[in-house]
Amino acid sequence: MYFPTSSTVIEFLILAMVKEQDSYGYEISQTIKLVASIKESTLYPILKKLEQAGYLSTYSGEYQGRKRKYYHITEEGVEQLTFLEQEWATYTTTIDGIIAGRIRK
Repeated sequence: MYFPTSSTVIEFLILAMVKEQDSYGYEISQTIKLVASIKESTLYPILKKLEQAGYLSTYSGEYQGRKRKYYHITEEGVEQLTFLEQEWATYTTTIDGIIAGRIRK
């Protein structure tokens, strides 16, 4: 993608993903790479930040004999996701309005 992706948008995407289904780091990174050039070294500090903020919790699970760290959204994470969804709607409506010439100061 041509447009840069902020860490806030990445946080938003992560919360949206794990709201639907618990996920592990590699799976999260592969999905986010659809819209952002992100390296795992960038993703994991964001996951840790979300965990420290109380938006995600983690647990270990085994898959094909290997341990994976799964991320699960917390109640606080759902609240943050709702806030980010509202902010995103305002942001995209404003951007679309400017592009379409409907909004001008």
